[in-house]
Amino acid sequence: MSLKTFHIVFVTVSVLLMLVIAAWNFGNYRDNGTQADLTWGVVSVIAAVGLLIYGKIFLRKFKNVSYL
Repeated sequence: MSLKTFHIVFVTVSVLLMLVIAAWNFGNYRDNGTQADLTWGVVSVIAAVGLLIYGKIFLRKFKNVSYL
């Protein structure tokens, strides 16, 4: 597995994890109304967006590298 393939898989899984954590925290905020749940939900969404930007920059930088 190449570095490029590993990054695509890792970033994709990480973004999905951040979105699940965000949904979980927003659900907790809806039920309990604690500020910590809202904060962690927003932080998780920001992390997901940051990971997407990182992935896009990485793919642009390594566009000539094979997936194998």
